Amino acid sequence: MVSFGIDRFLEQAVNFQQQRIALVTNQAATTASYIPSRHALLTAGFPVTKLFSPEHGLDSIGEDGRPMPNGTDPLTGLPIVSLYGTKLQPSADDLADIDVVIVDLPDIGCRFYTYLWTLTHVMEACSHYDKPLILLDRPNPLSGRIDQVEGPILDESTCSSFIGRWAIPLRHACTFGELARYWQHQRFSNLSVTVVKAEGWHRTYFSRDWQPSFVPTSPAMVNSESAVLYPGLGLLEATNLSEGRGTATPFQLAGAPWLDAYTLTNQFNAMAVPGIIARALTFTPQSGKYAGELCQGVMFHITDATVFKAVLSGMLFIKLVYDFHPDEFSWAPYPTYVNPTGNQHLDKLLGIPDSEALFEQPFDSFLQTSQTVTDCRRWEEMIKPYLLY
Repeated sequence: MVSFGIDRFLEQAVNFQQQRIALVTNQAATTASYIPSRHALLTAGFPVTKLFSPEHGLDSIGEDGRPMPNGTDPLTGLPIVSLYGTKLQPSADDLADIDVVIVDLPDIGCRFYTYLWTLTHVMEACSHYDKPLILLDRPNPLSGRIDQVEGPILDESTCSSFIGRWAIPLRHACTFGELARYWQHQRFSNLSVTVVKAEGWHRTYFSRDWQPSFVPTSPAMVNSESAVLYPGLGLLEATNLSEGRGTATPFQLAGAPWLDAYTLTNQFNAMAVPGIIARALTFTPQSGKYAGELCQGVMFHITDATVFKAVLSGMLFIKLVYDFHPDEFSWAPYPTYVNPTGNQHLDKLLGIPDSEALFEQPFDSFLQTSQTVTDCRRWEEMIKPYLLY
């Protein structure tokens, strides 16, 4: 059985009675027995006095990219300070009456999932205001297999944003605890960071191997298959293709009213991409792109997650649509609270400048370039000293 950092922290005989604790968390952060972490800590007598919440709010159901307000938690009665509203990191006033900050947030193992960058802003604030940070670690749902890492590694000079702040691969194969140790060494040498490890997790495990029932981490991250596909199908946000938001299976399908789904399904399957098979279908999103319109779509099924390359697969599918539907396909802005214009969204997602130009190449050249930019073998040497499992 796998236990999380929160489970191990609750077992430790550490006296926090004189410590005023701020907890960075949301509803998706639970113990291994599905008790919300904030409730478990309070029940165990830990003096949590304040909650900080990331994108989607404490309840994890806020619309993607929409700013979230401060509030009061109905479960605990504690005040909630939003870190996806008027600010992205705690202020001096927020931390003035706090002795220690604890972070317990779920992750999806993908660079453009924003909880990771909330962690960095909290680290930055704790470093600046001299507050110790305790990180309650969790397994990576996409496994910790370094051989499954996919780039590009983000170009900070041109593509830094709240969906990719610093130079890491798109699929990083690390836990928050490992990345926190890496950034502490790289950027916050004065910051006191304590990582409470998960137990029983092996780097080869995907979420289905250690979590009997997937806890949705945000409105469109509803199951383990969505998580595995997300580093690739998340790129559809930068296009006029639906990524399945507003359906029961977001990030498991793609489509549009004008898509020739059967032809594209056959073309994709003919490439024999390892670990995935496509199936044509129709769907009608209830929100998001093409809300209320019948879409011709392609649903993707993972047949072997251990060999599946999500980023490369997503890029290949977009290239097929780009080539087959030159008059209908287009790149699209994706406005959010942190990027109001939504411009250059593909650059921010992939982490490299002028990324749309990749898709203008002939297919064979595109395939070769894509394999090169998604190759991340150098990441292993960069992160190896900070791995915990």
